[in-house]
Amino acid sequence: MTGRVEKRNSLLNLRAVVVVHDLVMIGLAWLAARAATAWLIDARGPDWQQIALEANLILILQGFLHWRAGLYRGVWRFASLPDLGNLLRAAVLGAASGAGVLLVLSAPVELMVLMVWIFPVLLAVMLGLPRLMYRVFKDMRLEVRQRRVTRRTVILGAGQSGRLLLKELKRRGGHDVVGFLDDSPRLRQREIDSVPVLGAIGRLPRVVREAMIDQAVIAIPSATNQQMQRIVQICEQAEVDFKTLPTLKELGSSITRFDDLKPVAIDDLLGRDPVSLDWNGIRSGLTGKRVLVTGGGGSIGAELCRQIARLDPAGLVVLDNSEYNLYRVDYRLRNEFRDLVIEAVLGDACDPATIDTVMQRSRPEVVFHAAAYKHLPMLQTQVREAFRNNVIGTRRVAEAADRYGVDIFVLISTDKAVNPANVMGATKRVAELYCQQINRQSSTRFITVRFGNVLNSTGSVVPLFNEQIRRGGPVTVTHPEITRYFMTIAEAGQLILQAGVLGRGGEVFVLDMGEPVRISYLAEQLIRLAGKEPGRDIEIVYTGLRPGEKLFEELFHAHESYAKTAHEKIFLSQASGERCLGLDDRLAEGERAVQQYDTARLRSILLDLVPEIGQVPQRSDKVIPLAGRRAG
Repeated sequence: MTGRVEKRNSLLNLRAVVVVHDLVMIGLAWLAARAATAWLIDARGPDWQQIALEANLILILQGFLHWRAGLYRGVWRFASLPDLGNLLRAAVLGAASGAGVLLVLSAPVELMVLMVWIFPVLLAVMLGLPRLMYRVFKDMRLEVRQRRVTRRTVILGAGQSGRLLLKELKRRGGHDVVGFLDDSPRLRQREIDSVPVLGAIGRLPRVVREAMIDQAVIAIPSATNQQMQRIVQICEQAEVDFKTLPTLKELGSSITRFDDLKPVAIDDLLGRDPVSLDWNGIRSGLTGKRVLVTGGGGSIGAELCRQIARLDPAGLVVLDNSEYNLYRVDYRLRNEFRDLVIEAVLGDACDPATIDTVMQRSRPEVVFHAAAYKHLPMLQTQVREAFRNNVIGTRRVAEAADRYGVDIFVLISTDKAVNPANVMGATKRVAELYCQQINRQSSTRFITVRFGNVLNSTGSVVPLFNEQIRRGGPVTVTHPEITRYFMTIAEAGQLILQAGVLGRGGEVFVLDMGEPVRISYLAEQLIRLAGKEPGRDIEIVYTGLRPGEKLFEELFHAHESYAKTAHEKIFLSQASGERCLGLDDRLAEGERAVQQYDTARLRSILLDLVPEIGQVPQRSDKVIPLAGRRAG
């Protein structure tokens, strides 16, 4: 409170100095104008009593007019074009007031005419020049301060996170926090720890220009993707460096620290509102259990391992056929969760000896099967490997889970398994069918979780676009209208765990992916986040749809409806429930074709099991989005 009073008193003292300065300049300008006028009209010696009366009247009138013109609302340090306008307006009013004074005092006409022109010009110069010199002087001092790594900062968001961040920035030094910007009307004209709230976030471009801001920090962890998109757009318009605090999901219960600041990423713009999970239910399903994650070195698998490790399982077995990926996830888990009982197994999920050994030795109670090939264009010409890994691998692990009495088996599937137009989607669809069929004859609960693309996952479009941007472009997009569903890696992992707890066996759970995103929009946002302008700095080139690629993806088959579950972001697919006749025979035939490297036979088997391959319309108006379907 004392600091606030001192700051207010200091501001009043500065304003009084400015007023006194202006009154002195008004008096000097009037005297100089009178002297110049007398010289021009060759008048006799001045009547000092008359001039003193004129000057006093001018001081009273002009001081009042300056106050009305808003000349003392601004600060000299930030003098700008609006302040120049106020000065010119005050000078014009000064001409009128001077004419009025001379008229009242019956001055000669020729004197009055010259004074009306000379006085306002001198007044504008004598009021404006000191302000300009002060601004230049302060700017030069600011440059020196900036060389000392002091950054003028504005905080976007005056809530609890913004206030904690302010204290942290003050404690660390090197940052001059000029003020807050917040859209809440109740915070206008307020101060937080002696730092003013300068207005709404939309005023950022003007504040950056007038207050010489170096950096804006977005301190709104609860912001939705639409809010983040708007704020980032404003920051880009202001042409200022900007960073953000992590989202509530990432921040958790930690105290807001400067070290938490990070560049705005595409996850912040396309991620959705924070997911609320039934952690009690998830803990009851996984805490104290032995868990196996196949494909645990991949993007989704590694995130699942991290989420499971937080729930204190009795043991975690990570299986992956990539030595580097397995080493990386094992290293991170052991460093982050030192009490975790972890076993890293380098092996192939398609190898029966590996799977039997792992199951017999570890006796997992829960299995998350994330091992799969997923690169769509590559798998179009690699039918054997796609079938072997995605179909036979799933069958091996599922049969072993049944044989060794696993409680829960979760197959991680994809939206590309719905009306597949490509080999990858078809193999994942066959894996779904197999898990639904084996569930009917097993005590193990076989559950399938289906979702779309994951931001920043290995081999996904985001790392590709970032690499193209780093090389200077162009960014390649297959079609201007192509859309995909996206979610963050953390959200996908959490919802998979939630679905695994909800399942009773045989279900296909579909994660709510929100609205589909145009890939061209994704490319534009990534270019802007890199500080460049699409079409000017980085070109976007459309290359045409690749073999097996669809304009849009779907989350349900035509014969499926969906029902709500206990979680608002997880839906239960309701299929017809018919058995896939001859599935076991066809899979056995597929294994023989894999051993013989008979790709033509494998294509025929896929076409028999998934006849909808290649029969998908490519018009986006045929899509029935999740929000438009009716729950069964």
